[in-house]
Amino acid sequence: MTIGSTTINPPLLALALGAFGIGVTEFAPMGMLPTIAADLGVSIPAAGMLVSAYAGGVLVGAPLMTLLFARTPRRTLLIGLMGLFTLGNLLSGLAGGYSTLLAARVVTSFNHGAFFGIGAVVAAGLVAPQRRASAVAAMFSGLTIATVGGVPLAAWIGEALGWRPVFLGISAIGGAAMLALRLSLPPLPVEAGTDMRAELRALRHGSVLVALLLTVLSASAMFTVFTYIAPILRMETGAGSGFVTAMLVVYGLGLALGNWLGGRLADRAPDATLFGSLLGLVVLLVLFAAGMRSEGASVPLIFLWGVASFTLVPPLQMRVVGAAASAPNLASAMNIGAFNLGNAIGAALGGAVIDAGLGFPAVSLAGAAAAGTALALLLALRRGARPPRLAAARG
Repeated sequence: MTIGSTTINPPLLALALGAFGIGVTEFAPMGMLPTIAADLGVSIPAAGMLVSAYAGGVLVGAPLMTLLFARTPRRTLLIGLMGLFTLGNLLSGLAGGYSTLLAARVVTSFNHGAFFGIGAVVAAGLVAPQRRASAVAAMFSGLTIATVGGVPLAAWIGEALGWRPVFLGISAIGGAAMLALRLSLPPLPVEAGTDMRAELRALRHGSVLVALLLTVLSASAMFTVFTYIAPILRMETGAGSGFVTAMLVVYGLGLALGNWLGGRLADRAPDATLFGSLLGLVVLLVLFAAGMRSEGASVPLIFLWGVASFTLVPPLQMRVVGAAASAPNLASAMNIGAFNLGNAIGAALGGAVIDAGLGFPAVSLAGAAAAGTALALLLALRRGARPPRLAAARG
């Protein structure tokens, strides 16, 4: 089913709803980190492990679920993955302690990589070839809307009613997404010849592996800082809960704009989009290290940081899918796993900086260093792909 436009596309809207629910459950703990830590009697870095554990579960679940259900019709699989999501969030809402919540977060995470990976391939197949990056961005718009509205709302509810009702509410979103997928998507049988061996062979390509590494580094730059955004604003900026919630909205607006911008630009110049976004991340995170003590400076920096962070997502996803064009499902899911590996690395890196007593500005500088590493890798790839001038002249 190929159409020329991504507007008023019910299947894309259903995929975006699923992405919205996943985005809320992934990012909500970051806005509620002090609340969860205080309620469960653990430290901020220990509460941050809820983020790392989720990310680790995505990394394991992405290939596992994709390979186990490689021959399952796509609609059936996507609905089943949202069912697992719904169950995991229900268990999180009913968790009585830190260990139980940690385990429930891992259960929830197993749907994440396969849903986004397979959903991105499905979304790209719903539109004309020249609109594929925009279609992927349309699906990921659910993730950005989650950061604009869902995560700040979750932080507010967590502050007012506690963190458990937040996860119970997210499970209801999962049920709604299951219904929307069932009503809007066609059966989507698996294409003939699709098998686990073809999917695994695609991962052996050097271009796929390098693209996945680029995603890991880019995501770690974002999550080194964003994991600890609530304590940064409270302890470094000296802001109250209202300002923290407002900054989550501002960051989410930046992500939404960046996701839209990344889809548009990546359809034209994916590598240039990546280069500009990574360079912007380096500059903005260095500036945030200096400006986080000021509320006035924090507002524009957080917004622009959000823009740069998600302008990366569509071109990174399309880079991996393009490198594994013959068997894109596992590679696409693994890219989501790579994003969450970067999430885990970033959360751990930021926690290590805090535990070392280096201060919150150093957390932002660590994020800038991660973005700089990704930028260096991209530049090395571009130089390697460019033929030597002498050889070109002789040809």
